[in-house]
Amino acid sequence: MFSVTRPHRDDVIIAAVGLLGGVFLWLLGLHTQAGRPFDAPWVTLVPLSVLAGLELLRRSAPQTALIIGTLALVSDQFTRGNLASVLMFTDLVYAAVLYGTPAAARRIPVTSFLITVGVTIGFLAWFRNAEALLIGIVTGLVSFAPAITGVSVRNHRDAAETARLRADQTALLAEMDRAQAVVAERSRMARELHDMVANHLSAIAIHSTAALSIDDPETSRGALGVIRENSVAGLAEMRRLIGLLRQGGADAEPSAAPTLKGLDALVEQARTNAASSGLTCTLEDIREESGALPAPVELAAYRIVQESLTNALKHAAPGPVVVRLELTGRVLVVDVTSVFGDRPGPRAPGSGAGLVGMRERVTLLGGSITAEAEPGADGTKIWRVRAELPVEDGVVRE
Repeated sequence: MFSVTRPHRDDVIIAAVGLLGGVFLWLLGLHTQAGRPFDAPWVTLVPLSVLAGLELLRRSAPQTALIIGTLALVSDQFTRGNLASVLMFTDLVYAAVLYGTPAAARRIPVTSFLITVGVTIGFLAWFRNAEALLIGIVTGLVSFAPAITGVSVRNHRDAAETARLRADQTALLAEMDRAQAVVAERSRMARELHDMVANHLSAIAIHSTAALSIDDPETSRGALGVIRENSVAGLAEMRRLIGLLRQGGADAEPSAAPTLKGLDALVEQARTNAASSGLTCTLEDIREESGALPAPVELAAYRIVQESLTNALKHAAPGPVVVRLELTGRVLVVDVTSVFGDRPGPRAPGSGAGLVGMRERVTLLGGSITAEAEPGADGTKIWRVRAELPVEDGVVRE
């Protein structure tokens, strides 16, 4: 059974050319044989017409067309014969291999080869002369040769399709890699932007609120000074980030990124910003060796301290804010503690992106981080951010 579909345009052309060519040869009286049982000239047109009609099915039902075409070619041997009928049959064999099922593509060449060998041996036994070899050669040209040609073309077509699919897959993987790279770069930019600007904007928000709510010239003057200082610093950080992006971002970052040497200035700035909130910020660097660490580790540690100080400025109750650095083995420990609880005075809202950014930085380095409240020594609660950063090689893990 086969589905009836509209014939392909090329198949229609092949059928028309085959039929018209056969009729033309018939009108000229050119036949392939004589002295057949059905010797009337018009009988030759019957298998010719059948084979021409089967050409319309060479793509949609190639195996069915080949079976019926074989019967038509056999019947043509009982007529005067037509060269066009033979040529159309060879095309049906070729099409059955090219457009048929994989099983048919394997079976037809073997079958046609066996038929060629069988015909040759049979006619040799019958004629007992060299003419039998010519019949075998013709049989091979009509059946085995187009089958082998179909196998070759089909293999090339399948190879081209495989190459196309591989190219599509490669393009898809490249697009996925590009998309992941874009997402990773956007995440990196978001972390940098948040960590650089949030600290300054938090200080500006708190001190501007204090300046507006407290009617004291000295307090307002001090708050405005802090606001100006943080505005200038934030603008400088933004300019640095924009410069990194214009220079290629990742390639330019290590040389311009903050290091642990800048923690003194960072804590001092936090101490100034947090003075009006009752916070005292201190830095305890108890590392035995204070040499430079891998650039990604120092950048991550700096940003973790910066974000922790920003969160303390926003949310911590009055009391000490302690930043502690320790190098145990090949792990840099960053520990920031502050008093956990409510506090009076203005507060800046939080977005939650800071903790996410810290976890992303630590994860990229293969470290660990905790941020939670725990009991303090004097019965109060403290908020502790503790990050452990491996410093074996400082290689960022994607």
